[in-house]
Amino acid sequence: MKIIGFGTDLTNINRFKKILKNNKLFKKRIFSHKEINYCDKKKYSYLCYAKRFAAKEAFVKAIGTGITTDISFKEIEVSNNKKGKPSLTIKGKTLAAAKKILKVKKINSFISLSDDKPCAIANVIITR
Repeated sequence: MKIIGFGTDLTNINRFKKILKNNKLFKKRIFSHKEINYCDKKKYSYLCYAKRFAAKEAFVKAIGTGITTDISFKEIEVSNNKKGKPSLTIKGKTLAAAKKILKVKKINSFISLSDDKPCAIANVIITR
C-alpha cells in the first residue's frame, strides 16, 4: 500500500455553528441528503456537520486541488458504520476528476474525525 495523498483540515466549530444558523441554504449546497439526515438526528448536529465539512476539505487537499468546477462537496460523502467508524464515498464528476488527478482506477481512502471545542479536525489518507 502506497500513500498517494494526505490532507488535513481544522474547522472552527463556533464559526460553523453560526454559518448553519444564518445561512439556511448552506447545508443543502454542501452536504448530501444522507449526511443531512444523519447529522440532523444528533443532539449537537453542528458538531457532526463541522467534522464532515473538515473531511471534505481534507479530501480535496489530499488530491491536491481544492474546490474546482470538477469537484463538488455534495459528491464527497462521509458516513459511519454501526460502530461509528467514518468512511468516504466519492461520487459523480468528483470521483471522475479525483481518479484522473491521482491516476488511479479506484479511490482507496482512510479518514479520521475528531472534535474538541472550539475545533473539529479531519485527516484523509489516499492509498494506491
